Amino acid sequence: MPKINRYVDIDTVEREAKKDYIDRHSPFIACADSAKSGEKFAVTVKVGNEYSHPDDFDHFIANVALYNGETLLGRADFVPGTLGGQDAKGQAEVVFNIVPTTKKLKLVAQSYCTKHGVWESDPVAVTVE
Repeated sequence: MPKINRYVDIDTVEREAKKDYIDRHSPFIACADSAKSGEKFAVTVKVGNEYSHPDDFDHFIANVALYNGETLLGRADFVPGTLGGQDAKGQAEVVFNIVPTTKKLKLVAQSYCTKHGVWESDPVAVTVE
């Protein structure tokens, strides 16, 4: 099983290089805190908050996945250069439109860097009405 890295609050990290490394690999989930059962619900996953990730041919974000608990809801795959190439300042960002059918969601996102492995977001709880 691959090692899964988790985000650490970069305000608690002293070295700028470490802040950069943690932030630019970590996926962040943005969505409403409640959804309606059976209706489309948008969940945005962005890799990196303050820092952008490289988009080189040997070092790039290969995919972003969204889970509800342990159930895979969707995944977006990228090839090198998709986010603008070596000089890009863009970040991988995906909007997943899901239709909730349960009473609650426990959303977790993962991103995969070809050089630094799997990174996982903090879980986000969503109530479904």
